[in-house]
Amino acid sequence: MALVPYGEGAGWAARQLHSPSATFRFARRTIRLRQDWPRLGVAAVGWDAAVVLCAYLEMEGIDLRDRSVIELGAGTGLLGIVATLLGAFYMLYLRAVCLSHVLLCCLGARVTMTDREAALEFLESNVQANLPSELRPRAVVKELTWGKDLDNFPPGAFDFVLGADIVYLEETFAELLQTLEHLCSGQTVILLACRIRYERDHKFLKMLRDRFSVHEVHYDSSKDVHIYKAQRGTLKDDF
Repeated sequence: MALVPYGEGAGWAARQLHSPSATFRFARRTIRLRQDWPRLGVAAVGWDAAVVLCAYLEMEGIDLRDRSVIELGAGTGLLGIVATLLGAFYMLYLRAVCLSHVLLCCLGARVTMTDREAALEFLESNVQANLPSELRPRAVVKELTWGKDLDNFPPGAFDFVLGADIVYLEETFAELLQTLEHLCSGQTVILLACRIRYERDHKFLKMLRDRFSVHEVHYDSSKDVHIYKAQRGTLKDDF
């Protein structure tokens, strides 16, 4: 989610935000998302940072197969949906005696998409509409208010923590960092996509670097979106 000063009638960007739907193409699938700016505001529209992070996961071939992934501030669900699709691994086994027999097996990412309670029904509707039935059990929607619902999430249990445009309200920085520390083990990879708009954004990055090893792994100049990778201890080169 992000806070961008677009008002009604403020040109093409505003029309996109206020559109009732948005369409994307990732993981060889067309993803059609509901949007609901009038009712839910920033939690219910697709932001550039999510699009850039989805593209990064796909283009870099980040291996999410059989990994435990959690998204913070999931909003429309685009990032979590794409992570679930990319984490699906289909393997064909041919029986030696009868080559015409094919067994299709699916080993996918386990993805938890989180947001505040008010956005969950909307988020769930997008997840159900865009994941094939065999993958829906791999994607879970759960309530998470940063710093407050942490007992509902096992500490250090996730391989990846994803966030797109969740760094924008300074009053949430301490709770967001507390949440990241709770969710991460020494092996967990954090990937955060964001625009650096204000001085407070630099402040968050400094606070993050006080707790994690942080490195910028990608910059999309067309959308002015940075992707940062963070880990406890020494940053590892691979994923």
